[in-house]
Amino acid sequence: MLENRLDSVLKSIEDAVSSAGRKKGSVELMAVSKTHGYDEILSVFSQGQNLFGENRVQEVLEKFPTGDRPFKLHLIGHLQTNKVRKIVSVVDGIDSIDSVRLANSINSECLRIGRILPILLEYNTSAESTKSGFADESTFFKGLDEIAALPALRVRGLMTIGPLASDESEVRTAFAHLRELREKCKIYHPELELPTLSMGMSQDFVWAIKEGSTQVRIGTAIFGHRSYA
Repeated sequence: MLENRLDSVLKSIEDAVSSAGRKKGSVELMAVSKTHGYDEILSVFSQGQNLFGENRVQEVLEKFPTGDRPFKLHLIGHLQTNKVRKIVSVVDGIDSIDSVRLANSINSECLRIGRILPILLEYNTSAESTKSGFADESTFFKGLDEIAALPALRVRGLMTIGPLASDESEVRTAFAHLRELREKCKIYHPELELPTLSMGMSQDFVWAIKEGSTQVRIGTAIFGHRSYA
């Protein structure tokens, strides 16, 4: 069942890339495994999927207590500064940086343990109060100036969660905003490559690909509905 779902998602991504007139292989899949067990993750990994995302620090520590695993794992959920020390040595990247304070905390821990960590900056394109992320461009660019200078962090791109809406135009407008924001970043900080534009989930990844997403984060369409048992 998992194999069929993964194949179906990969085919849908390929079709969306082709429909958008984009280069084959230009969109990466992150399998979001929150609330699903390690055996399910290994099953998807065995089918060739090598990048996974988790939302909660506690869940990461329960599933991967030593950080030892045969695939890449990123934290994509909101991170509190008091949990930074627990997570930095365990994941391969943190994709939800939403403040200079958080970035400084992660940088300090990375310097302490001697590692360089890839990060994404999260921007709240929907302006929904329930979502994390930099809330406006002024704050974002001031933050980028400081974060880009931190020696142990590598800003690799931007991330957003689309609006909780069924209207294609509304959702695509939010995704287009993130794409345009990345282009501005390249002007202000040409030293940053910013290859990753992480946007699009199970319900809206086709629209995200049309707006330039380079990474889609898909959970339910691969693993099925979440298990909270």
